[in-house]
Amino acid sequence: MATLQDIVSLAKRRGFIYPGSEIYGGMAGFYDYGPLGNELKFNIKQSWWRNMVQMRDDVVGISAAIIMNPKAWEASGHVGTFSDEMFKTSVGRTENDSSVAYLRPETAGGIFVNFKNVLDSMHLKLPFGIAQIGKAFRNEINPRDFIFRTREFEQMELEYFVRPGDDEKAFDKWVKERVAWYKSIGLKNIREHEQPPEERAHYSKATIDIEYEFPFGWQEIEGIANRGNFDLTAHQKASVKDLAYFDEETKEKYLPYVIEPSAGVERIMLAVLCDAYTEEDDRVVLKLHPTLAPYKVAVFPLLANKEKLIAKAESIRDALKKRWMTAWDDRGNIGKRYRSQDEVGTPFCVTIDFDSLEQNDVTVRDRDTMEQKRVAASDLEAYLAERLTS
Repeated sequence: MATLQDIVSLAKRRGFIYPGSEIYGGMAGFYDYGPLGNELKFNIKQSWWRNMVQMRDDVVGISAAIIMNPKAWEASGHVGTFSDEMFKTSVGRTENDSSVAYLRPETAGGIFVNFKNVLDSMHLKLPFGIAQIGKAFRNEINPRDFIFRTREFEQMELEYFVRPGDDEKAFDKWVKERVAWYKSIGLKNIREHEQPPEERAHYSKATIDIEYEFPFGWQEIEGIANRGNFDLTAHQKASVKDLAYFDEETKEKYLPYVIEPSAGVERIMLAVLCDAYTEEDDRVVLKLHPTLAPYKVAVFPLLANKEKLIAKAESIRDALKKRWMTAWDDRGNIGKRYRSQDEVGTPFCVTIDFDSLEQNDVTVRDRDTMEQKRVAASDLEAYLAERLTS
């Protein structure tokens, strides 16, 4: 298993993660994401969104404001219970009690306050979900373990609304679906942990954490909670607005129960990096699932000073870029270029040599097996597509 220092070193050296505002000495709990880290985060979020929203008929997405009316956080219990962990700010030029606001400590609040808006505008029927990906902020006393516990982070959350009485069945279904997603992106070393009553949040009827075995032990990367109707009840009472759902089938009005899968992007990213990091003889390999790899393919001209090789390689790169993030490298010998792409997780490397000019084919090298195969240039896209999506 990789050490945390292995991951920290690789992440900095190869452009995944930098200490925040490093030239000024950094700031505890804040990180910047470099070119490859930005792509990896984007791919994680895109895979989640596709799985949770795009491929479903019963889920829609929103993007709510980071700063909300503070009454929303009072209603949810955050101000009274977690005020020390919330970043306080002031709205407007005058600072007084009426101008106090907070950076959101979670994204769920924006979903609950928009429940009625989404219900009315989208004409949804139970069961249905509202999903959101976005920034959240917590003034952690002790940020630690690299990007695992930070003060600025991203959440991927779904609030799935169901009839009262259907919540336990829906809860079990979502636990299974979320575990399946982690397996689909190649994540190993995960387990389910059911929180005992004394560990659960005040609103939770049941909570199961999906945990990953990090170098510093088993830790939560996602929690699935049965929140009952706590949130809608609290917001209905505080706002004095009717948030009840009218069930056309039963002719009843009620506040739906909600199941919440809530995942941390940075925690998943760290788990993915730890899981993929592999040392083999004379190379370090990130065996990332192709769905998550920052670059899907890298293109190499054999020599950097031969115009015909460069032109051929550029034409192939430009064709591949229309479909995938594609890297270019013409520095040093081919072996070093392979090792460089192995270290950032690129699944395939394509080399254009002098035979390519004569035969219109290329050498494709597989990251994990290191096997090489000649492929006709006209077949290259189909060859890669089959392997990147399998």
